[in-house]
Order: sequence, then structure tokens, then C-alpha cells
Amino acid sequence: MIRREGTPQREGSPWTGLWAVVVKEMADHLSSPRMRVLEGLILLTAIGTVYLAIQNIRQTIGEDPFLFLRLFTTATEPLNYSFVAFMGFLIPLTAIALGFDAVNGEYNRRTLSRVLAQPIYRDALLLGKFLGALFTLTITLLGLWLLVTGLGIYRLGVIPSGEEVARSLLFLLATVAYAAIWLALAMMFSVRFRQPATSAMAAMAIWLFFAVFWDIIVRIVAGIVRPVQYGFGEEQLAQAQLQLALSRLSPNTLYAEMILAFLNPQVRALGPVLLAQLEGAILGTPLPLSQSLLLVWPQLTGLTAAVLILFAITYVNFQRQEVRA
Repeated sequence: MIRREGTPQREGSPWTGLWAVVVKEMADHLSSPRMRVLEGLILLTAIGTVYLAIQNIRQTIGEDPFLFLRLFTTATEPLNYSFVAFMGFLIPLTAIALGFDAVNGEYNRRTLSRVLAQPIYRDALLLGKFLGALFTLTITLLGLWLLVTGLGIYRLGVIPSGEEVARSLLFLLATVAYAAIWLALAMMFSVRFRQPATSAMAAMAIWLFFAVFWDIIVRIVAGIVRPVQYGFGEEQLAQAQLQLALSRLSPNTLYAEMILAFLNPQVRALGPVLLAQLEGAILGTPLPLSQSLLLVWPQLTGLTAAVLILFAITYVNFQRQEVRA
């Protein structure tokens, strides 16, 4: 192999110092006022929604075999939002808050060149910042899961079954994957823009686009590309399939489908179902956990792939930047 003269070569592993960066980032996040405010908001929301859900469950549901899972999905007045609905709203905001100034904050404090003057490559620094923020989110969500579980056992007096615990843990895994997407997006903008306010606004704009406008755009595009001219079933099915395919480009849709399959065992399919596909099926029968996992395996793979793509874009841009202050 021909080596270009004057080009410095790496010595040692590019991941040297990775875990030192991870531990430092976790310590910074967990002790920061920003994280304490977010934790307080999430904790207050969780206690409120779960307490109201427990009141509703004790009044209306007596013989449900998956009573514990209703804690996460039951919505009642005056909030009218379930625990998972609030998580879908708060998790992206928390992830963006942890990642929007991960790199440009170092530029503005003029500390990036001093950090890289240590025996730490850019690879370890960038991955360490991502893992540090992701582990912080995971610890927060795990604590929240334990709190909800404890409240459910204490107030309902029912011990969750093994399948209910497994399904709720898969819900936790799906939430971490969903948070990783918004964290990777926020870090990508923190590398692209030097001002933290600009990167925060860009990440928030993307989140609002998918949360508010994407479904409207999908319905318009599906109506134009696959119009229902004569009212035939084939036309309606083609339009519904196109609308579903486009909506799955949004991480919100992928997350919602995973939550639906994990926390509602009666769900046997996602999307349009033909009568021929229901032949032999016993309606209302819970789906085994392994089948629910197979049902949403493409969604989980899609979220993971999106995280890897966003991190790869961030990595390439960061490697090409000048780090001297």
C-alpha cells in the first residue's frame, strides 16, 4: 500500500479513552440543572397518568389477563392522555435537549482542541458523547419503569406475570431506540451548526414536521398518486397501503406500531387486513410474545438503521471539521 508522505498515522486503538468520555458525559448530564428539570417533568407526568390509569382500571376492568399492561395505555380524564402518549411527546424533547450542544458547545467553550490534545481520537470523543447521553436516558427510563411497576403492584395489588414484564421491558427497549434517533439527529446538527440555538431549532423543526405535518402530507400524496376514482375495493386498498408505507418513513409511526404490538397482545396485524388473512384465526385471542416481536421486528430494525445512518453522517462531518479554536 502506498503511504502518502507527511500524513500522520494513527497509533493505537481509535477507541482509547472511550469509556472515560462516556463516564464524564453521564456525570455532566445527571448533575446538570437541564436534566433535573426534564426528570422532574417526566416524573410528574408519569405519576399523574399512572395514578389516573389505576383509578380507571380498578373501576372498569376486573378480569383482564394483561391488567398490568393497561397501566401504560389507559387514558382517562382530566388528562385524556395515556402514559405512552406522554412518552411519545417528552422523549424526543429530552433527547434533543441532551444532544443539541454536544459538539458545538465544546467549540464555543474553546475546550474541543484541549480535549483532543489528550490521547483521545475524535472517534472515541463522538461515540462517547452519544453513548453517555443515551445511557443517561436509559437510566432515567429504567427508573421510570421501576416506578410505574411499583405503583401498579402497590395500588392494584396484582403481581405482573412473566409475559407482562417481558412485554413492558420490550416497550422500554423500543423507547430507548426511539430516543436514540432524536439524540443522533440533535448531535448531527450540533456538528453541522456552530451555534447551539441553531442546532436546537433545526432538531425541533424536524420533530414538529413529523409530529404535526407528516400525516397531512402523506394523506395528500396518497390521494394524488393512488386516487380512488370509482370506489372499488382495490383502489381503496392500494391507497391505504401507499399511505401506510409513506407514514412508516416517520419514526413516530414506527414507535407507535411497536408500542401497539408490545402493550396490546390482541393486536395480530399492523395495517390493512383482508378477510382471507383472517381464515382460521380466533379473534380476540392474545398473540404470543414471540409472534408480537416478529410482527414489529421490521419497525425495530428500521429505527436501529436510522440511528446508524444519522450517526454515520455525524461521524463523517465531524472528521472533516477543523477543531483548532
